[in-house]
Amino acid sequence: MTDLSSQQARRGGIPRGLSPTAPVIFSYGFRPFFLSAALWAVAAMFLWIASLGGVIEVASAYGTVHWHAHEMLFGYASAVLAGFLLTAVPNWTGRLPVSGWPLVFLFLVWVVGRLGFLLADTVGVMAAILADGAFLPLLLFICVREVVAGKKWKDLKVIGGLLALSTANILFHLDAAAGQHPSVGIKLALSAYVSMILVVGGRIIPSFTRNWINKTGRTDFPIAYNHFDTAAILCGVAALASWVVLGDGPVVAAAAGLAAVMHAARLGRWRGWTTTAEMLVTILHIAYLFVPLGFAAIAVAALGLFDETSAIHVLSVGTVATMMLAVMTRASRGHTGRVLTASRTTIASYGAIVLSALLRPSAAFFPEHLSTVYALAGLAWLISFGLFVLEYAPMLARVRRKPL
Repeated sequence: MTDLSSQQARRGGIPRGLSPTAPVIFSYGFRPFFLSAALWAVAAMFLWIASLGGVIEVASAYGTVHWHAHEMLFGYASAVLAGFLLTAVPNWTGRLPVSGWPLVFLFLVWVVGRLGFLLADTVGVMAAILADGAFLPLLLFICVREVVAGKKWKDLKVIGGLLALSTANILFHLDAAAGQHPSVGIKLALSAYVSMILVVGGRIIPSFTRNWINKTGRTDFPIAYNHFDTAAILCGVAALASWVVLGDGPVVAAAAGLAAVMHAARLGRWRGWTTTAEMLVTILHIAYLFVPLGFAAIAVAALGLFDETSAIHVLSVGTVATMMLAVMTRASRGHTGRVLTASRTTIASYGAIVLSALLRPSAAFFPEHLSTVYALAGLAWLISFGLFVLEYAPMLARVRRKPL
C-alpha cells in the first residue's frame, strides 16, 4: 500500500478517497463498514441461535431478546448505512470522502459499541449503552456537515432518516434499561430505514434498470420520477408514522393498506421483470417488493389478524436486509473496479436472504414448529451473509482494480 501510494503521488496525486498512510480497507467508508457489517450479521445471528438453544447466554443483564433486536437494527444495519452514506454523500456533494485515520476512528467507535453489549454483564448496562450511543450521532454529524458544506439541501431528507434512527436508538435503550419492550424504538428504527429506502430506492432502482435496458438495446424504460412517486413516498411515511405513534387500529390499517397499493404500483412502473438476465439489478426490485408486502403485513397486523412480530420481520429481513445486501454487492463491485454482474455466489446469497425473509414471518402460521422455523430462517441468514464475506472480503481489503 505504501509503495503504491508513493508511485501514485509521483504520478501527480493520490486518487480521490485513497489515504496514503492508512490501510487500504480504510480508504473509503464502504470497505470497513460493509465487511464488518456482514461479519457481525453472521456472528450476531450465530450468538442468537446459540442463546435460543440454551448453549450460551448473551447480554443477559440487558436482555438477550433486546440485544438481538438491537444488534439487528443498530448493529450490523447501522454499519451498512454508514458504508453507504460515507460513499454516497461525497458523490452527492462533490466533496472528498472521510478516509484514513478519521475513518479508522469512526469505525472503532462502532466496534466499541458492539463489544460493549457483549461485555454488558461485566462492564454494566449503562456503560454498554454509552459505548453504543456515540456512533450514530457522530455519523449524523459527519453527514450533516458534508451536506451543508456541499449545499445539497435536497439530500437533507435522507439525513432526516439518520436523525430518526439516532432517536430510535435512544428510545430503545430507555425502554430496555427500564425492563420494557422497546416497541417504539423498534418501529421508529424500521420506519427510518424503510423511509430512506423509499427515497434512495426511488433514485437508484429505476436508474440502474434504465441503464440495463438501454444496454440491451431496448427502449421500454421505467417511468421517470413524477408526482406519483412523491405521493407514494408521502403516503408511505405517513403510514409508518401512524404505525409508530398509534401502534394498531383501523387508522394504521387504512394508511398501511393504501401505502401497500401505491408502492406495489410504484414498483410496477420500474419494469423489474425486464432485468431478470442480471440479478444484480433484479435483486433491487425483489427487495423493494417487500415494501408493499411489509405495509400489507402491518395493515393486517393492525387489525389483529397477523402477528406483529412477524410483520416486523417482513420489513426488517425482507425490505431492509435484502436491500442492504443488494446495495452492498453492487457498490462493492462498482467501487473496486469489478464488472457489474452477479456471480453464482452472489446469486446464492440473494436466494438465501430472500428465503430467510419468507421463512421468518411464516412462523406465525406454524406455532407448533417455531423453533424449526427460527432455525431455518437463521441458517439462511448465516448462509447469505457468510457467502458475502467469502466473496467480497478480498475485494474490500485490496487496492481497486484499474478500469477495464
